[in-house]
Amino acid sequence: MKFIVSSSYLLKQLQVLGGVINNSNTLPILDNFLFELEESTLKVSASDLETTMIATLEVESDDSGSIAVPARLLLDTLKTFPEQPLTFVAGDNNTIEISSNHGKYALAYASGEEFPNAVELDDPSKVSIPAGVLATAVSNTIFATGNDDLRPVMSGVFFQFDTEGLTFVATDAHKLVKYGRTDVQANQTAEFIMPKKPLNLLKGILASSDDDISVEYNDSNAKFSFDNVQLLCRLIDGKYPNYEAVIPKENPNKLVIDRNQFLNSVRRVSIFSNKTTHQIRLKIAGAELNISAEDVDYSNKAEERLTCDYQGDDMQIGFNSRFLVEMLNNLNANDVSLEMSLPNRAGILTPVDGLDEGEKVTMLVMPVMLNN
Repeated sequence: MKFIVSSSYLLKQLQVLGGVINNSNTLPILDNFLFELEESTLKVSASDLETTMIATLEVESDDSGSIAVPARLLLDTLKTFPEQPLTFVAGDNNTIEISSNHGKYALAYASGEEFPNAVELDDPSKVSIPAGVLATAVSNTIFATGNDDLRPVMSGVFFQFDTEGLTFVATDAHKLVKYGRTDVQANQTAEFIMPKKPLNLLKGILASSDDDISVEYNDSNAKFSFDNVQLLCRLIDGKYPNYEAVIPKENPNKLVIDRNQFLNSVRRVSIFSNKTTHQIRLKIAGAELNISAEDVDYSNKAEERLTCDYQGDDMQIGFNSRFLVEMLNNLNANDVSLEMSLPNRAGILTPVDGLDEGEKVTMLVMPVMLNN
């Protein structure tokens, strides 16, 4: 088989697919890209058995055939070329020869038949989501997923689709994020848990796309199609915890403050906190917020005072500064509101401004016990 393709166009597509390939694969064939040529259409696939990504490229050819090409070797070679046409010729001796303006390079290939087939979705449900909406939903939630192997359902993002809107939830039991859109609806109710790896891949590609993404899903798999790319992945099996039950409904104490000022202050003060607990203390009275941290073992301590808008009783509450920083970092608002009920109940962080029409973000952070 023989085809001609632009070096930078091929590299750009393969770099996206390269994210699927693990550093150590159980099957050696998974270290390869699958090239399937059908006249002027080249389909390239990469897989780790759980996630498969397929890109469709336009090339110059009137051949057909399928081969598996070593991914790492091909990517490393393509990165070094300036923009130019490359000619690929697969010979009978199991080597594929690449000819550039300056030279020839031969790689050993394997038969395309050995490559695992992508999953076919039986009778899927379908919804169409604008790329920007999905990208924002993923980047707003993915940081809050857990890494606990004993609770695999919490290591993914929970997608809830219904006729009212779409909801995306992630939690690791210390923090929880719920991101909702009422401006995009599904035509039927569905719930599934998406693993982190395919979502990270999607997040990277979606940022530059303006198209609508077609999402198809059944009980065990999901498929995202857009531009010239398809991403198929196996869903996480299990029941997602009832997250609504942990969101406190009555929160009479409400603090509104400039997000940047609060974030920078927490960052600075947390440098002086205990290195294992990362505990910082918020003491709120009237219009003053006092943020402090102390590491008794090393006699380090810090304290800052900020003015804020506060309605409620004077209170002291402790948080893990890393969670607070992560959440404040992921909100793109000028002002944020922190609602609390008691020092041992979760605090609810929401943006006051900067939201699109139909967009809603709720972040929940569990407090830590203060040792007086």
